[in-house]
Amino acid sequence: MITSYFLKYVAIFALFVLSVGALDNSIPAVYEHAAILPNSTKTPVSKEEALLLMHKNVDVLEKTVKLAARQSAHITVIPEDEIYGWVFTRETIYHLEDTPLPDVNWIPCKDPHRFTYTPVQERLSCLAKDNSIYMVANIGEKKPCNASDINSPDGCYQYNTDMVFDSEDSLVTCCHKYDLFEPEMQSVVPGDLEPTFETPLGKFGLFTCFDILSRDPAVVVAKDSKVDTVLFPTAWSNTLPLLSAVPFRSAWARASVTLLGANVHDTRNHVTGDSHRSESLCKGVASTRPRQSRCVTSTRRQETVGVQLLLSELKSWPRSEPTHPAAVDCSAYAQGDKPVLSEQSDFPAMTYFDEFTFTELKRNTGNYTVCQKDLCCHLMYTMSEKQPDKEYALGAFDGLHTVDGQYYLQVCTLLNCQTPDVGTCGEPVGSAFTNFREFFLSGTCETCYVFPQLILRGNQLAPERRYEVSRDGRSRSRSGDSLPIFVMAPYGRVCEKDPPRLGQEPGNYSDSLSLAPFQD
Repeated sequence: MITSYFLKYVAIFALFVLSVGALDNSIPAVYEHAAILPNSTKTPVSKEEALLLMHKNVDVLEKTVKLAARQSAHITVIPEDEIYGWVFTRETIYHLEDTPLPDVNWIPCKDPHRFTYTPVQERLSCLAKDNSIYMVANIGEKKPCNASDINSPDGCYQYNTDMVFDSEDSLVTCCHKYDLFEPEMQSVVPGDLEPTFETPLGKFGLFTCFDILSRDPAVVVAKDSKVDTVLFPTAWSNTLPLLSAVPFRSAWARASVTLLGANVHDTRNHVTGDSHRSESLCKGVASTRPRQSRCVTSTRRQETVGVQLLLSELKSWPRSEPTHPAAVDCSAYAQGDKPVLSEQSDFPAMTYFDEFTFTELKRNTGNYTVCQKDLCCHLMYTMSEKQPDKEYALGAFDGLHTVDGQYYLQVCTLLNCQTPDVGTCGEPVGSAFTNFREFFLSGTCETCYVFPQLILRGNQLAPERRYEVSRDGRSRSRSGDSLPIFVMAPYGRVCEKDPPRLGQEPGNYSDSLSLAPFQD
């Protein structure tokens, strides 16, 4: 089914590309918004009340899309849950619309009553048409099914759905979120669509929030489908030290393909993203691969009350560029290292519900190795000055994460401990004050789906000119300047060890282990 409608809309766009011509560069816009929510999402409301609230959010979206269009943006990405909200039960989630598959060639703006009642899709389609812009939006969807299905006691499936409208207002494709965050499982079911689509702006892939941690759809879309850019609506809560929204997206994109991520803004639940102050959109929300900058102009930031819009200019077809990066052997250097275990005593500590094995960095200059199961992490470093009341530790985790989802990790991390008590290593820290003049960090990961993070004081992303990920898998300094390291972490996903739900069919991905993530 996926193949059939995929071929149809690719054929349609092939004709469109011939008539318009491919663009060498494109201007994407990502949008962060403090969504207007009901007073209580656990209390059912009428359809009229629900639509009134959703239209208020679309009103804000309309102003933002017009602003993006006036600045020549070609495509805009809207956050997950931005229109209809979050934290629902199956009984209280309000106003879901049925979304037909794209092969029906439907333009909601021109023919809103062709299918079921779809006022939100009609407005979104008209927004794309009136502003001649591609638009990615996230809505709640329902589809009729057999009432005897245990997943549908009320006779319908409920989905977290991304929709793409083109600049002519047609529905291009849609995508059901596949890997649900634990609270979502109360109301929605996993999807089965993994769309990619080609436009004059390049080849795009599409998935949602928690999907980024899985092989399917994230690896399938980015590596197997060879897309140029991934569109990523999300409602991501910042979880220090390793899963803060912008740093993790930047690390994922640095190891793979350009990522256009749009996050909601809800400071009460630590959900922010696009407002992260960084050098450019390329670092903040559309980060790059090793040794290759995708941003050819500086970011333009537009802010109004509760809204932020970021724009930048990117290469439309980066895979055809001669500077397309070579593959990285993520564990080549570490596999050749001999462990350095003298003068160190390892200790356990928790980091986001996972028990890491840590070793304390006791000197200004050091050479340390810490191991857990099959993973060994190796660090060589030089500090400008080790402050006596500031502790740093090197940690390793090789195991199955089991909170808010299940996924197998191999993570090496250098981090700043919360207090001089090493038992606080791995807990969230406000800032970092120790400068590192030189560092080399690597790990013996079984996978090359490794996402390298380097975060500095104030939760700022490290500029690319200050460090690199070398061909042999090391994260290393390269400028000679001192860096106030907050956390550094090659974050590895071992998809073949996932439980069946997330990894689908565990146990046979060995063909991908010799490749850099998502690279040819």
